[in-house]
Amino acid sequence: MSGRLPALRPAEVIRVLERNGFRLLRSTKHRTYTDDAAPPHLVTVPFHPRDLKPRTLRSIIEQAGWTDDEFLKLL
Repeated sequence: MSGRLPALRPAEVIRVLERNGFRLLRSTKHRTYTDDAAPPHLVTVPFHPRDLKPRTLRSIIEQAGWTDDEFLKLL
């Protein structure tokens, strides 16, 4: 692992997902994104104005099928 991830707001993480082929599947207090991989990845992002907690951000990265380093390059 790369060490520390930056503090990011949900909107910033969503931008990375959308730029890399993920599309919105449903939206409530959490937004669920999917991609066209086989099998598809389902990524749930809590949507609020605060920074994501580090464990939550790592979970989102894992759900997308990326490593920390891959995610940091996509930022």
